Amino acid sequence: MLAVPGKLPASDAGWGYEFKWDGVRAIGYVQSGQLRLFSRNDREVTLGYPELTHVPDLLGGVPAILDGELVAYHQGVPNFGAIQERMHIRNPSAQLVARVPVTYYLFDVLHLGGHSTLTLPYTQRRDLLAELALEAESVRTPPYFEGSGTDVLEASKAQRLEGILAKRLDSTYTPGRRNPAWLKVKVTNQQEVVVGGWRPGQGRRAGMVGSLLLGLPAGDRLRYVGHVGTGFTEAMLRDLTERVGALGRRTSPFSTEIPRDHARDARWVEPVLVGEVEYAQVTLDGMLRHASWRGLRPDKDPAEVRPESDELR
Repeated sequence: MLAVPGKLPASDAGWGYEFKWDGVRAIGYVQSGQLRLFSRNDREVTLGYPELTHVPDLLGGVPAILDGELVAYHQGVPNFGAIQERMHIRNPSAQLVARVPVTYYLFDVLHLGGHSTLTLPYTQRRDLLAELALEAESVRTPPYFEGSGTDVLEASKAQRLEGILAKRLDSTYTPGRRNPAWLKVKVTNQQEVVVGGWRPGQGRRAGMVGSLLLGLPAGDRLRYVGHVGTGFTEAMLRDLTERVGALGRRTSPFSTEIPRDHARDARWVEPVLVGEVEYAQVTLDGMLRHASWRGLRPDKDPAEVRPESDELR
């Protein structure tokens, strides 16, 4: 079951809230003392996570189907970049497992003791999950909270998490579907950036800016921190196209390497335009993740732009 992007419900009545873990979704099938893990696209990934082989022992022989998130940490915070070191390795070495340990955060139970729980309301499924007491090394059952979604979202932001999930307390589980009974509400961060280049648009954006290449000043240099291709209105795109067209230069203003697929058709500009973006997180290599354009900041000089978070410093 997949969540729909959204905002906090207007009223807390009938809703429960969970923290959103920035990891990889995984369904766990426990039967005959064995665990089999499957990704969201039904690819088996069991061998990739040997630290989870003890999950059947926690269930005491009871067969079950569990839903959860595989999470790895960076500097004490769940980080999608960290889990990527594990998610494509079929047989990780003991050294990799020790260096990038993974925790299975369980938030739903779909089948238990030979009986489907899909048609039970969310609250009953969560009660069943809590009764299983699945808490051990590499396994967690995080709580959910009824009411005060605003407080849960603020707590998520304070803990540098990705956001929260709002779930209808009476919702059943609908496999394979995006269902508005589950809403994902992300914490957004904001950052001023310097425009160092752009890539031409295609389709409806033909002849205009398709995306902007962004940087942050680092002394007298400009460090590349990613690109942004969403959040623009048509008026913004027309304005930006005119502005960057008048600022062209032959060479990149960035002192750091640009990914090849972004650099191959890039048009470089003098780094004088300052804008603001919203973003979800910063990747391990210092890139803005899920950036969305908020607008130009003509009141700002590039030399005034500073990283707003420790991850960008």
